[in-house]
Amino acid sequence: MLYKSKVSRWNEDEAWSSLKSDCESKTSVKLQNPFAHFTTILSRHFRHFAPFPSLSPNRSHTKRTEADCSSAPFATRIDAHNPTSTMPAPARSRPLKKDFFSQTFKGQKPVVFSENARPSTIPPHIRHLAWSSTGAALATTSGSKVRIWNPDRPNVKSSQELLGHVGSVEKLVWNPTREGEIATTGNDGTVKLWDVRVGPGAHNKAVPVKEIALGDGGLFLAWSPTGQHLVAGRRDDVIVPIDVRMGAMGNTEDLTMQEGRKLGSAQTNQMAFSNSGREVFATTGEGTVKVLDWPSMTLLHTLNAHTSAAYSVQHSPNGDFVAVGGGDSLVTLWDTTDWVCKHTLSNMTGSIHCLSFSFDGTYICGAHGMDKDGDKGIHVACAQTGETVHTFDTTHIINVLAWHPLRYWLAYAGDTGGVKVIGLGSNL
Repeated sequence: MLYKSKVSRWNEDEAWSSLKSDCESKTSVKLQNPFAHFTTILSRHFRHFAPFPSLSPNRSHTKRTEADCSSAPFATRIDAHNPTSTMPAPARSRPLKKDFFSQTFKGQKPVVFSENARPSTIPPHIRHLAWSSTGAALATTSGSKVRIWNPDRPNVKSSQELLGHVGSVEKLVWNPTREGEIATTGNDGTVKLWDVRVGPGAHNKAVPVKEIALGDGGLFLAWSPTGQHLVAGRRDDVIVPIDVRMGAMGNTEDLTMQEGRKLGSAQTNQMAFSNSGREVFATTGEGTVKVLDWPSMTLLHTLNAHTSAAYSVQHSPNGDFVAVGGGDSLVTLWDTTDWVCKHTLSNMTGSIHCLSFSFDGTYICGAHGMDKDGDKGIHVACAQTGETVHTFDTTHIINVLAWHPLRYWLAYAGDTGGVKVIGLGSNL
């Protein structure tokens, strides 16, 4: 099911008990038979997409309203299909209400991560960046190199360089269940797996511990929430599932690549897993988003998201929305309860190739990839209302960005100097 959750520490009996208690409480929706209501939800045609009510121990919740995008507290939400992480759950920032967002970030100066002692006035050619699952590391791609940055030490001497690709690295993704494991793909047609915990070799450089040939240039990657599978997209629109359940990353066993397939006649631009890992979203050149069952890849539903190509897609961390960015300069936000377009963000120009939600799903912003027709600045919108709450000024077009997984820290690339992170080091 597509649940509104990423983490659960309760067993199934406690979850059902809390669900019934919450449904019968005065601050929740009054139901004569909450379990019958829940069964009705599950019996919908799109049974994989029934939302699970928000619950928290010793605390009742009201539904989030448009008047206050952060009215829902940081509740632990039930997800029976969420994989057990090998990492402890770190503390998250407190909610930041939309009315205070602009005031909070006013005057914030970004921290610059640059490979040069004297950053150039020409923006570095960084194609992708991503935070590790706990935010303890920030990875960037530039040309054939991947660099792992320590957020506490932005100096290049404290970073680690990953060498092994021939040609441009298009995409990188961190293992969501094991800190320090990362996968990359690029124009050389390979997927490489790295373990940055092994430690760099000479001159702070590391080599991949595993790799597999795709048969054509790699365009995108997605790592399942269980950490067991990768999905790679080739430039010829063939989708290749890869089994990475081979034990420790440092062993010598080969990866298992399943037979690739096309999803249809239209090009596939990007894929992303749902929070539960039971569905995959795929954007197409026809402007649609295909919702596929995982791992069968059976088509469950199609969202007619945009009038031109759909490029980017992301499921919000709280499960409320699926966001889609298109070539029509729009970002559409689809409610995961009724599967209707709740909001359309129209304050950007140029195609939207990158989307990122804040860790709580409250805020969203986008970037333009390599599209030179995009506008400057980063427009941050409240997902619940669709209104723009703040714009970060930039001197150049931003091609990629990513919110920190636990804090209101925003990393972005495309501006002068190098990778920049707004809010880094603050208590936001």
